[in-house]
Amino acid sequence: MQVQLPDEHTQVAFGEILGRLFQGRGRLYLHGELGAGKTTLTRGVLRAYGYKGAVKSPTYTLVEPYELDGRRVYHLDLYRLGDPEELEFIGGRDVLADDALCVVEWPSRGAGWLPPADVDLTLDAAGAGRRARLASATSRGEALLEELAAVCGSREDAAGLEGDV
Repeated sequence: MQVQLPDEHTQVAFGEILGRLFQGRGRLYLHGELGAGKTTLTRGVLRAYGYKGAVKSPTYTLVEPYELDGRRVYHLDLYRLGDPEELEFIGGRDVLADDALCVVEWPSRGAGWLPPADVDLTLDAAGAGRRARLASATSRGEALLEELAAVCGSREDAAGLEGDV
């Protein structure tokens, strides 16, 4: 599935839709070059649970936990990870086993250690905006993408993404 995200506002709105669809649990892995908008999308995911503050990528801490509306959301950024085994030392096994939503930037740095994502999302530059390419790796992910397709319709344009899920 592909979705066009013409501007930052739409990208955040799309993240919010994803956040609602995940219902506070599962694994969303974000791929893309530096500056592709992975953290911007994560801001939208967090807004789905009522978070209004600034969102910065946890590049140095590796994980930023959020307790929101009775749900836990973990934002991980593995860009600076030297070895996937380092995830063991920061409590990665507990974070990923928790009944929470884990949003992981740079999951390729945790290859071989991370469990499969429910949804793999790749952001690419597309003019002034972004193109999101989504794929599922689990049956839950497949169901999430079916729900997302129903929300977005079959069109590539994301202009109507601000509707409720």
